Amino acid sequence: MQKDQKSINLLPGCEGVASLTQETYQSILINLIRVLCFHFIHYHMKERKNLLEKAFEDLGVGKMFVKDQDLKIKNCWHFTTDGNAVDTMFYDKEDFKHGMNRIHTVWSNYDILILAFALMDTHIHFILYGEFDDCNKFIHEYVRRTSMYISNRYNERHKFSDIPIHHQVIDTDRYLKYAICYTLKNPPVGGINYTAWDYPWSSGPLMFRNPDTWAAPAWKFSQREETFSRRKQMVLMKTHRTEISPIQMIGDMIFPGEYVAVDLAEMVFKSIRSYNFFLCTTKESDIESRGGAISHLSLPIQELRQHKNEICMSLFNVRDIRNLNTQQRLKLAKTLKARYNSSDKQILRLCGLKYNEAKHLL
Repeated sequence: MQKDQKSINLLPGCEGVASLTQETYQSILINLIRVLCFHFIHYHMKERKNLLEKAFEDLGVGKMFVKDQDLKIKNCWHFTTDGNAVDTMFYDKEDFKHGMNRIHTVWSNYDILILAFALMDTHIHFILYGEFDDCNKFIHEYVRRTSMYISNRYNERHKFSDIPIHHQVIDTDRYLKYAICYTLKNPPVGGINYTAWDYPWSSGPLMFRNPDTWAAPAWKFSQREETFSRRKQMVLMKTHRTEISPIQMIGDMIFPGEYVAVDLAEMVFKSIRSYNFFLCTTKESDIESRGGAISHLSLPIQELRQHKNEICMSLFNVRDIRNLNTQQRLKLAKTLKARYNSSDKQILRLCGLKYNEAKHLL
């Protein structure tokens, strides 16, 4: 491609071809990329074309990268529930699987885009694009339906009725990259034996995956389209809503690519190299400096939970803290604190006590 300081020839080697200014050429290139990207995204989200086009502008996806300059963005939010308020949100794989399908059910009712999410056993993270009212309603409705599910399965009524839900405004493209990577890194940082790209209860496995090698995840080859009867929808999705179009499935779980705008999330980073950079460099302090909170663990959560069950059996001859009263839970928390190096916040969370109420009692 021949170019000088003023112009760029679109057809190198051809004499007499009209030349374009560099700014015009970049504008054409960006619009071409935009059209191709939307064509790919619409495979799963055709009905949200207008929202995707608006997100493209609001998130600055089509703008050129300028080194050391943050790009202002809007209508983007990081929502999370308070992990200190409950001992558990998801008890087993069945709970997580229903929790994943529940995302699709609730998301279908709101004009929002999900850029990233992670379901942890004690809390949840969502990076959302859309008007604040819609995003806020989505997260509250998701928590409400999760509470109903837990009530029906475990007879724990109104367990999440008072759970605090926090949000942060994401106002720059750099902070959006931090927030996405922080969300996807939450499981391994919490001591769970997964990497950020293979934790099954998040959108991490969707990011920048290549289907053309043996290293491709199994879901790249096992998706199938299904159109469900009304009865089967009620059983699978716990909803009376009727789906018109076929849904991509993996086993009995809705493929997360149905409700996660993963192509848009990838475009935020612009390249795999950029994504890997932010995934490796994002720190908890990058989020906490904006008002976020996460416990700094000295002991992996899975290991601490195992010790909790052992001590619970030793002291009270039960394994489930739901059978303990407040005084017994406090005794359990004090024993954990005396034996293991972990934060007060994490210990009280595992014992089903609210940090703000019990932190002065340890």
